[in-house]
Amino acid sequence: MGLVTYVVRRLLLLVPTMFGVTLLIFGLIQFFSPVERASLYVKDPRQMSSIESIIEKYHLNDPPYIQYIYWLNEVLHGNLGWSKSVNMPVAQAICEFLPATVELVIYSVPIIFVVGIWLGKISAVHKDTAIDHIVRAFAIIGWSLPTFWSAIILLAVFYGHLKIFPPERLSTEASLYVNSPSFIRYTRINTIDALLNGELWIFFDALRHLVLPVLNLTIVIVAILMRVVRSSMLEALSKTYVIAARAKGLSEKEVINKHAMRNAMIPAVTLAGALVAGMLTGLVITETVFNIPGIGRWAVNAAIQLDIPAVLGFALFASLVYVITNLVVDILYAYIDPRIRLR
Repeated sequence: MGLVTYVVRRLLLLVPTMFGVTLLIFGLIQFFSPVERASLYVKDPRQMSSIESIIEKYHLNDPPYIQYIYWLNEVLHGNLGWSKSVNMPVAQAICEFLPATVELVIYSVPIIFVVGIWLGKISAVHKDTAIDHIVRAFAIIGWSLPTFWSAIILLAVFYGHLKIFPPERLSTEASLYVNSPSFIRYTRINTIDALLNGELWIFFDALRHLVLPVLNLTIVIVAILMRVVRSSMLEALSKTYVIAARAKGLSEKEVINKHAMRNAMIPAVTLAGALVAGMLTGLVITETVFNIPGIGRWAVNAAIQLDIPAVLGFALFASLVYVITNLVVDILYAYIDPRIRLR
């Protein structure tokens, strides 16, 4: 089976997976009465005329399978209900808060892969040396430190004490300029928009505000990824094909990078995909502590205010992100190890 065929097959599997997710979320909605479910779609649930028209429009008194068809049709058209916590439609709220989260992910993911794989590699190559002990100590500390505590420590040290890296997304001066008519918001991602507008001072201001949240997001994931890469690398270095490569007279650099590293990457890529998808949990905590108006902090506020449509909308969005991330991981896995395509 070729790579293209494998990718198409994996894409087709997304359909039943997301179908199952929508069934689960729809099942949760069924715990509410028709009146309560109708109130999810209106700005003011006290308007009984609106409630009655919503019940009739979405057939909320019909059998569940009829309701599901109408509900799924609305979801596919982007109508996820009304978020009372931010006073806007849920779909619009996701689009409003997503750029801040995407900006964190853009800078976190490369660091996670590059640093995690590099540390795991040098730790395995220099097994039982001082470098190995230092890297393993960092991994143990990073792995055992809760995201909430690491965020508090970073904020207390680098902002509270040293006054170097502040929280939030921008300084007051930069925020006022970014929200002025003279600044064009192409993507709503501050660093990218600053470059597109030619405003380097805003770019560096945004980068300075990203240091602590990005660092907090990457600490735990880098530590876990590093341990997996180290373990896989040690196993690969003991294989017969690596011994044969050394016997052929290949340099140690070639043996490590061309033979051992490729096979050691297989479990690392699988885990990395799960860890990146699991970043949503870290994003919720990081955005809340550092006061970043991202989708994670919005979800927390929605849960606190019992904003049911927003919570369900976030759950649907998070499920979609998780499924797509795993699809990318499956494709990378098949690319690294062609044997996977034959299964």
